[in-house]
Amino acid sequence: MDKVLVFGHKNPDTDTICSAIAYAELKRELGMDAEAVRLGEVNSETQYALDYFNVDAPRLVQKVTEETNTVILVDHNERGQSADDIEKAKVIEVIDHHRIANFETADPLYYRAEPVGCTATILNKLYKENNVEIKKEIAGLMLSAIISDSLLFKSPTCTEEDIQAAKELAEIANVDIETYGMAMLKAGADISSKTAEELITMDAKPYDIAGHKVMIAQVNTVDPQDVLARQPEIEAAIQSSIDEKGLDLFLFVITDILNSHSVGLALGSQATIVEKAYDVKLENNTALLEGVVSRKKQVVPILTEAFEK
Repeated sequence: MDKVLVFGHKNPDTDTICSAIAYAELKRELGMDAEAVRLGEVNSETQYALDYFNVDAPRLVQKVTEETNTVILVDHNERGQSADDIEKAKVIEVIDHHRIANFETADPLYYRAEPVGCTATILNKLYKENNVEIKKEIAGLMLSAIISDSLLFKSPTCTEEDIQAAKELAEIANVDIETYGMAMLKAGADISSKTAEELITMDAKPYDIAGHKVMIAQVNTVDPQDVLARQPEIEAAIQSSIDEKGLDLFLFVITDILNSHSVGLALGSQATIVEKAYDVKLENNTALLEGVVSRKKQVVPILTEAFEK
């Protein structure tokens, strides 16, 4: 078999990067010529984890089929979130914890999707199932992924399996979950050096919802007002994205990691769907989304239901 590239979605988050590294490591231990790569820039939260555990970021690739035809997807399955040339690649495995949408293959494959809070939680099981010991630095990255996706266990996507896996991985990595986790999240919440374009693209995912083109971006912060103070320039960047991509809705979710709620900033011809979905009123294009911290569980399905009514 040719070299196999392992990667997550565009605009990678900590789970995307760390799970690609961890799964490529497992596949190499099992005899596969596998390499973790990335489809976008590493954010500050992920970089904190990589630096802490002294692991290099995967190399950036633009088109995967320029060097191999065989790939493994982690932390995503929707083709709109994957490599630009994913249609030309042979996907042999998917390890994911999201909804399954817009995905089909010509050949059978290994598909592992579980309703847990993080891809790394599934990988923890796969290491056990294959009797492969998890290295300290890999355990640290997998722990980082779980902390990130679960917002230190505060997200409604977090399951008991995620918590148990995090405890096991923290022991291997020899770190205190609370101390390390809060430091990592705060590192990711520092957006002072980001441009408006970077803020709205660093964790943005496209969706086709009931025939509507939707972009949902999310940024974590310790104070949403730090982001909203820049609302005019952020709205200008969002409008440019809407015009360029022909979007019906761009929802920018500004998540308060300390108080576990978000402010939604909505633009586009379908912006009022946010009012319908959450029973709120948009004022100056924004609304408080109380208790909302998870795009996967509290945004995508809620918007989908509202669009389909």
